[in-house]
Amino acid sequence: MKRVLGGAAGALLLATACGPGGPAPPSARVPAKPSAAPQVEQFSRAGWKTNFDRHSVPLTEIESGGPPKDGIPPLDHPRFIAVAEADGWLKPVEPVITLTLGGQSRAYPLQILIWHEIVNDTLGDVPVTITFCPLCYTAIAFDRRAADRVLDFGTTGKLRRSDLVMYDRQTESWWQQAVGQAIVGDLTGTQLTFLPASIVSWEAFRTAHAQGLVLSRDTGFNRSYGTNPYADYDQPNTRPFLFDGSLDGRLAPKEHVVTVSLSGDNVAYPYTLLKQRRVVHDTVGGTPIVVFYRPGTSSALDSGSLADGFDLGASGVFSPQLDSRQLTFKADGSDFVDSETGSHWSLLSRAASGALAGRQLDPIVHSDVFWFAWAAFNPSTRIYR
Repeated sequence: MKRVLGGAAGALLLATACGPGGPAPPSARVPAKPSAAPQVEQFSRAGWKTNFDRHSVPLTEIESGGPPKDGIPPLDHPRFIAVAEADGWLKPVEPVITLTLGGQSRAYPLQILIWHEIVNDTLGDVPVTITFCPLCYTAIAFDRRAADRVLDFGTTGKLRRSDLVMYDRQTESWWQQAVGQAIVGDLTGTQLTFLPASIVSWEAFRTAHAQGLVLSRDTGFNRSYGTNPYADYDQPNTRPFLFDGSLDGRLAPKEHVVTVSLSGDNVAYPYTLLKQRRVVHDTVGGTPIVVFYRPGTSSALDSGSLADGFDLGASGVFSPQLDSRQLTFKADGSDFVDSETGSHWSLLSRAASGALAGRQLDPIVHSDVFWFAWAAFNPSTRIYR
């Protein structure tokens, strides 16, 4: 079965993925059930060693997205190149996931992640997995140490609430990407540790991390890197693909939001507000935070080319406390300035000039995500107005 996803800017025929050297498949999803499906499992157990007797969610909520197990192939042996080399194929406004651990910084371009969804890597001696679900715009990094072992993750080809369901190869438990928790199998209930990753423009990354490394397009797979197989998907008022249930109508389904969860307090900061204010100070779960927003990062899911997507912009969330002082920020051109010392700070929270030049704010784990996806898993979220 095939279905067209997207509009006039570039329709996409969804089909199952193929292996290395084959035609470039979309990171794609095919409806697996009619609109009035009976309450039965909407996926096949064939080929799985998963313990389906253990699960924390109804199995009827999980459905086939089309591709088979690892049909959307994760990158298990990622290769990296220098910033100067990546300049040859990454445009300044293109979105990348950035992560810094142990003094090492790496960029994972969405033009690659949109086709693979998972990268198993090690950064600063920490085994990590970098994930991106195109249907939810969730870019999340995890420490892949859990249950007294290091896990390697792959794609099940399944979805729940339109979100990527991963699996670990050690136990074949299934994991909900949006919340980082095992929902089916022997590890059900096990929680992964979130890491402070952000989506920023290539320009922002290369300026902040000139000595950093970039995920190479030399992946061993034949994919059309740089093109978007989900053209026209990033439209705020359209219904998410393969999403069952009611939508939280407080915001448009695909409104981009920055979200923070601390001490049981969940807060969403709409991009429509951030574009106006550029800086938001707030307290979440008793912890002071500051949210930065800067234009200049294209949407990965708009145009047929990632570099040509509309200007979505990018955000960062940090602790405003430095040493024994709490700083207060305001936007100043493309940077941010603190009122206490007049130092100028980048989107990635490094002071470029002023009395605090060279200092760095501590990052706060956050998500950049479509509203529908966040609200589906965190219904008690308050929206910052």
